[in-house]
Amino acid sequence: MLRFFVLLLILLNGLYFAWSHEYLRGYGFGPTPTGEPQRLERQIRPEALRIVSAQDAQEAVMQAQPPAKPTECLQAGLFDERQAEALRQALRDVLPSEAWSLSPLTEPARWIVFMGPYPNAEALAKKRKELAVLKINPEPLGNPKLEPGLSLGGYGSKAAADAALATLNQRGVHTARVVQERTESTGALLKLPAVDEALRARLSTLNPVPISKPLQSCS
Repeated sequence: MLRFFVLLLILLNGLYFAWSHEYLRGYGFGPTPTGEPQRLERQIRPEALRIVSAQDAQEAVMQAQPPAKPTECLQAGLFDERQAEALRQALRDVLPSEAWSLSPLTEPARWIVFMGPYPNAEALAKKRKELAVLKINPEPLGNPKLEPGLSLGGYGSKAAADAALATLNQRGVHTARVVQERTESTGALLKLPAVDEALRARLSTLNPVPISKPLQSCS
């Protein structure tokens, strides 16, 4: 019995040797050819093959990647000392340190050429139409205490605002006056240099202190 298995093993090894060396190719047995011309016959669209440089290959990879979503710089403030400290603690729990900053800032006084306040929205709209005829575009008010009213321009000094008012008088504006929209104040300015959709979502989770002042584009 042992002799039979030895002879069988020798026979199988011989058959494998003959198969692997393609001695049985004439009988229809043998491994899949990997040489020529069979290798060329198995190519798929060889004419589409193009040799490129490393730089061209890198550019192709970059173009294939989806474009990064745009980000924008936003800021809010001013925050007083108590507000800034509470906001600082809340931001530390939600955002990485490089995503935000709270910097001290002095906001200068501001004077505006002001019209109003008006008794109702209808009177305000009427005044806007009159100014449109004169080709004068009011600016948003920065002080809610002056609502409902219209700003015809903001200035860093009262003298500059007085000069602007004199020019507007010559253009037909006779009921405006100069008022101080805000006094000089110091506080902290919140700046978020690169805000995307993901960061906006994380800002909405601030707890227990939200950003109490509106976020605006960085100037």
